[in-house]
Amino acid sequence: MTQEIITIENKTGIHARPASIFVQTATKFKSKVQIQAKGKTVDAKSILMIMSMGLVKGTEMTIVADGPDEAEAVKALKDLVASKFGEE
Repeated sequence: MTQEIITIENKTGIHARPASIFVQTATKFKSKVQIQAKGKTVDAKSILMIMSMGLVKGTEMTIVADGPDEAEAVKALKDLVASKFGEE
């Protein structure tokens, strides 16, 4: 299992467009990918689950992956969040 903690920095947090990009990226990997934040754990390949978390700027979240390409999955998703989803 590989995991990384990252803080959401883009102004609008993870709303529909960033959530869609996040899910599209997560589904490229075979590993099981989850997000942990606010005491909840959700499937990172489900846009509805991500949207239900209400991830706003400043929220700390943990990206967790378990499987054959877990390290690549976590790195790709961490880099995506760090890039502020190309919004700024």
